[in-house]
Order: sequence, then structure tokens, then C-alpha cells
Amino acid sequence: MPFQTRRRVEFGDTDMAGIMHFSNFFRFMEVAETDFLQSLGLSVAWQQGDEHFGFPRVSAACEYFKPARFGDTLIISVTVEKIGNKSLTHRFDFECNGQVIAVGRITAVFCRKPANAPMESLEIPPAIRTLLQSCSSNLPRDHGTSS
Repeated sequence: MPFQTRRRVEFGDTDMAGIMHFSNFFRFMEVAETDFLQSLGLSVAWQQGDEHFGFPRVSAACEYFKPARFGDTLIISVTVEKIGNKSLTHRFDFECNGQVIAVGRITAVFCRKPANAPMESLEIPPAIRTLLQSCSSNLPRDHGTSS
């Protein structure tokens, strides 16, 4: 079962017609991703000693099927769609009143930023990979050669 979170469409999320502005789906995805990772004891970004670690985004997309309106409560289902050696793709299914109204995806890369050195991408550590794989029975356990 995918991780789910709820989010109400607030007045400030909408345009003059009371329809949620397309860009706010990306904000909702980011909040849902953070909630999902926190449910696993993870975070989008953290620090260990002088080094910073995290999952900066390299791609984000959303397909819209029906509008979300002021006052709607959206159920956002988060699944791990793909895990590569260094990257992962989250899928976000937005539902309102039992209907899928949008599907979004965010791809992020595991990175480390040492003190006084440039950021570098790294393979996703085995412990993090195992947690993420446990959230989707559809993922292969072998991470192959994709990035």
C-alpha cells in the first residue's frame, strides 16, 4: 500500500476562478515527499559532522486531468517508482473525491556536500535503499546500472 497524506486546497493556492494553480501541485508533492521520507526515519537533507547529505531534485513533472478547487481535500499517494544506483523517482497520485486528478513525479539524486568541496553524487547507501525498496513491492531488488 502506498504512503498517503492529505492536504486541503487553501484559498492562497488558487487563482481567481478558485482553481488550484498548477505550480502548487509541485509544492504539495514536496510536502508529501517529506512526509513520506519522515515516515521512514529519513529526510530530504541532513548533516553528519561537516558534511551535508540529501536528495536534490533533477527532474519534476506533473500531468493534470481535472482541477483541484478551493476547499478540496486531496489524498496524495506516494510510491517509489524507480531506484537507480544514485537516483530515485517518486510518483505522486493526487485524488479528490475518489478520482485521480493529477499524477506527478520527482527524480532526485543522492548527494554529499563536504565542507569546502563541491557537491558530488553518490550511490544510495544500502540502508536507505532497503528502506525505500520496502515501500514498493513492484521494484526489483537488484538496482542494475541506471543512475
